Amino acid sequence: MQPDAIDRIIKNAIGVMENSKYQIFEISETARQEREMLTRELQEVQTETSKTIDQVDRLEIEYKRSRIRLTEVSRDFHRFRDDDIKVAYEAAITLQTQLAAARERETHLKARRDELQKRIKNVDKQVERAETIVSQMNVVLEYLSGDLNQVTRILESAKNRQLLGLKIILAQEEERKRIAREIHDGMAQTMANVVLRTEIAERMLDKQEYPAVKDELIDLKGQLRGGLEEVRKMIFNLRPMALDDLGLVPTLRKFVQDFEDKAKIRTKFELKGREIRLPSGMEVAIFRLVQEAFANVQKHSGATYVSLETIFGKDGVKLHIVDNGVGFNLEQLEPRLAHDNHFGLLGMRERLELLDGSMELHSEKNSGTRITMYIPFGTDSKEDGSGHG
Repeated sequence: MQPDAIDRIIKNAIGVMENSKYQIFEISETARQEREMLTRELQEVQTETSKTIDQVDRLEIEYKRSRIRLTEVSRDFHRFRDDDIKVAYEAAITLQTQLAAARERETHLKARRDELQKRIKNVDKQVERAETIVSQMNVVLEYLSGDLNQVTRILESAKNRQLLGLKIILAQEEERKRIAREIHDGMAQTMANVVLRTEIAERMLDKQEYPAVKDELIDLKGQLRGGLEEVRKMIFNLRPMALDDLGLVPTLRKFVQDFEDKAKIRTKFELKGREIRLPSGMEVAIFRLVQEAFANVQKHSGATYVSLETIFGKDGVKLHIVDNGVGFNLEQLEPRLAHDNHFGLLGMRERLELLDGSMELHSEKNSGTRITMYIPFGTDSKEDGSGHG
């Protein structure tokens, strides 16, 4: 799409949004006026309700007294005349009627009060939604009213990154499948077996086969320890707790050791410079970069050896990851990065861009691969480090 066409579309969108913004503003003002009217009515109803409640309380007292009076004159008819009884009866009836009317009015006023309060809440929500929409539209209008060249660059960048986004989503889904498979094949099977073995032990106890029960429990304990170890490894892969407790270097050292055990690829870890603690987000990002690089070695390289060299310099961290795998032709790989299974490299570049870092890739057919990543400290590191560059 040409910039002129984009410009026309954006200007048209700005016009439509400006009109819509003022319409929403008018709706909001109408709602505010309605709220003021409802608030005034609510105040009047609350005042009237309070007066009516007082009136009901007073009439209830007077009605009780009139009933007592009526009972007295009716019981002692020798001392009171018929006119006294008639007056007491009519007074009781009158108060009863007034009390019933006051109670009905109290009920009506309370219902009206509750209805007004509910309507005011709804109007408040409408005003809040309208203000939120206007605020969001202002933000969009500010972006759309900016430099057209910048908008064009954003659109081109979005188009270039669309496939990467899809690949990242696929990678996330694959990771979820892997975790689900690990749980199903590992911990879920262990737990099912534990349940079965406990049932066996329970039956043995019923038969008082104590030596066999002891052997069964010993074996069961071994299975639980194995299952616990599996869970710890899964937790480490998802979010290494050592990263928070011990820092980046001990976590990387453990990861490299575990990778050797799991992938059956000989590994080496080397540290240069003085380690410093980095912001949590940066440490996580660096760990994920190493994790992704080693995953690529395991999946694609056919290597029998891989090393990680971590260098803490004055201004940043440098990572060298070298393997002795089959390697590849860089010129042939670059155009295919977004179209085959090497989106791990694209993801690594994306992470490094977010960290203002950089990545260099060196590889040749049958000569292994060397990845060098550099992540600057910026202004958020917890202390200044020193070491080799």
